[in-house]
Amino acid sequence: MRLFVGDDWAEQHHDVELMDASGRRLAKARLPEGVAGMTKLHAMIAEQVGQDVEAADVDVLVGIETDRGPWVQALLAAGYTVLAVNPLQAARYRERLSVSGAKSDAADAHMLADMVRTDSHQLRPVAGDSAEAEAIKVVTRAHKTLIWERARHAQRLRHALRDYFPAALEAFEDLAATDTLELLAKAPDPVSAAKLTIGQITAALKRARRRGIAGKAAAIQVALRTEQLGQPAAVTAAYAATIKAAVAVLTVLGEQIKALQGQVEDHFGRHPAAEIVLSQPGLGLVLGARVLAEFGDAEGRYVNAKARKNYAGTSPITRASGKKKVVLARYVHNDRLIDALDSQAFTALQASPGARAYYDRLRARDVCHHAALRQVANRLVGILHGCLKTSTLYDEATAWSHHTKPLTA
Repeated sequence: MRLFVGDDWAEQHHDVELMDASGRRLAKARLPEGVAGMTKLHAMIAEQVGQDVEAADVDVLVGIETDRGPWVQALLAAGYTVLAVNPLQAARYRERLSVSGAKSDAADAHMLADMVRTDSHQLRPVAGDSAEAEAIKVVTRAHKTLIWERARHAQRLRHALRDYFPAALEAFEDLAATDTLELLAKAPDPVSAAKLTIGQITAALKRARRRGIAGKAAAIQVALRTEQLGQPAAVTAAYAATIKAAVAVLTVLGEQIKALQGQVEDHFGRHPAAEIVLSQPGLGLVLGARVLAEFGDAEGRYVNAKARKNYAGTSPITRASGKKKVVLARYVHNDRLIDALDSQAFTALQASPGARAYYDRLRARDVCHHAALRQVANRLVGILHGCLKTSTLYDEATAWSHHTKPLTA
């Protein structure tokens, strides 16, 4: 017996509908989020199955537009097959059922139930990663998010300085650096910055563990004391207040990024696959943790290397119609994963002779830098899949044995 459940989730409630194999609606309800709602869902399913639950061969398929959270984990723990439906897929399927544009939560629950009934073989089941992998994902995503936030705040700081204190942009190369933030906190306006002494600048550079301190301190002082166009005193004071706030935010972000990096390294170091991941060229503790977290460690999630490459977004897609055929980059992907894989591929050009030779042969065929790097990343994903599948460490000769011959045009 198969039951199909459509679950249109919201923050406070879930609209669910139960459907049988013929498409007949068996039950529907709006359930609250949390334990109470999950209990009612189990009761609804049990009512349809009947009293003799253990003797019945029951397969419950749940369609829901998310693959994470306590609710999804509870569905998996109950033994249900959870199918994560991409919102774009759901939108297209909704048009298939109705062209009027009408939409409601109950109707979406019906649509999801019907979708898993007819197209479950096309949908991706949520594979349960280990608790260790989930923990790595939590800390790596938080760590990367803070890095992105720091970059955004640094850009805002740069724009503000350009409007009233351009000399600071000449004096400081990295606006998020600890010595820069310390000096901007002390002197957030041109007048006070011009009064900074060599001793104050040198002390900040020493605390930041800079090299060539004497030369850098002198260069910073000269840059801060150069003549520049300015703003009225009142406007400058207002900008200085905003700079102090931005500096405070960037300082806290830097501290928390460092703290979370320790958590990333600690959680990743305890994972059984850490040694295999770290053996790959271009992957260190932080980057390796991101790759492992975004791929997950559920056994059987990727049936082959091609499936892993497709999920990674490194493999190309082909669009063919009649006599026309084009091969394009895959733009629908996990942004965090592709970011980590691009960084790995770029670093691997220095760490792996095979990767470098492969990249150079692609460039010799007039493949642009980004496309060549993406192909290197695609190859590295396949190598990682093979190493994880066979529980073997990376070997340079084995990894690139298929690419010892020159590429054909």
